[in-house]
Amino acid sequence: MERNIFVPGDILIPQNVDMHLWSVIACDQFTSAPDYWERVEKTVGNAPSTLRLMLPEAYLDRPDVDGLVAGIEKSMLEYSSSGLFRTLENSYVFVERTVSGGGVRRGLLGSLDLECYDYSPDSASPIRATEGIVPERLPPRAKVRSKACLELPHIVVFIDDPDMSVIAPAESEAGETLYDFELMEGGGHIRGRRISGAGAGRIEKALAGLASPERLTEKYGAEKAPVIFAVGDGNHSLAAAKMNWETVREGLSEEQKKTHPARWTMVELVNLHDSTIIFEPIYRLIFNTDTKAYLSEAKEFFSRFGGRQRHTLTCFTGEGSVDCGTGELTLGECIAACEEFAERYAEKHGGRIDYIHGRETVLELGSRKDCAGILMPIMDKKELFPSITRSGALPKKSFSIGPALDKRYYLECRRIIP
Repeated sequence: MERNIFVPGDILIPQNVDMHLWSVIACDQFTSAPDYWERVEKTVGNAPSTLRLMLPEAYLDRPDVDGLVAGIEKSMLEYSSSGLFRTLENSYVFVERTVSGGGVRRGLLGSLDLECYDYSPDSASPIRATEGIVPERLPPRAKVRSKACLELPHIVVFIDDPDMSVIAPAESEAGETLYDFELMEGGGHIRGRRISGAGAGRIEKALAGLASPERLTEKYGAEKAPVIFAVGDGNHSLAAAKMNWETVREGLSEEQKKTHPARWTMVELVNLHDSTIIFEPIYRLIFNTDTKAYLSEAKEFFSRFGGRQRHTLTCFTGEGSVDCGTGELTLGECIAACEEFAERYAEKHGGRIDYIHGRETVLELGSRKDCAGILMPIMDKKELFPSITRSGALPKKSFSIGPALDKRYYLECRRIIP
């Protein structure tokens, strides 16, 4: 890494507002729960709020969606010109978020260089997607961003730092408290403190040490370009920001490309080894299928991998189950094999594939008549970076990071036009 990729930025913090009403959860949550967003609408009322700066995905099918998008653009301009924001120049924010289990997740809010990110399947860039990107989901998101003067981050990016060399020491650098309040709808408590000046410099130095060639080779080997930053949440949002930047930079000089604000996007950096980061499998379920051949075909399909069993999964119906090994496959390759088997079986025997959270739920549903399921292996956090380095982004619906209420809430903003 020839230069720092995650840097301090000019962060906008609202002032003289009710922060409880200002901050709302990421737009891609509660997409099938319109009552959640109806409650938020009533709670916020006419108060200044990030609800007016984003479009909940639960609203995407509404007939007035174009009007809602136009309203977002108007609110961004009004908030930007009314003195609502205070600018924290060249700063990080040290974020402490109490999550549903009672623990405190610690992160650093800063700016990530999109020139160092590539979401293509064969990417060798320092910043990588953790899940496969669906290309058709990007243009609508990039279009919204292209007309926006502000960005609001809900992207969480992981670093692989078992020695706790970056974020944990940053706590001692944190100074002025910027916000400290309870999030709405049971989202827990959040506190943010500013880091700037010499403290920000020490963070950048620690990140450079984490990304040193010697350290990376020791952790992942030298066979393939290693991952330095892995997108934990918001894969498609980051990809849309990259798509927008590729359009913007076409009309810029080389000097302008170095400083244009759309080149960066604001994210929260979190250590994968933080105790509050818990990976949960997302199980596969086939509805309305003929289950007679399911167990025998599962055994035959997975037997081809042979060898020592790094990961074991269980295919089951209401009539029984079979444990299947996957040889030397990485976790990503194992999940891809499960997806391939489920798709092949549904194509041959009929059925619809769904993705289920919760072991008890999938066991109950998969044991019903004309249903079949796959109990996926539990991901060890330590496997994420090596797996992506070796075999690329994981397939869609590979894992979940905690419950919906623990997702990032919109709070800080940043200008993305000069």
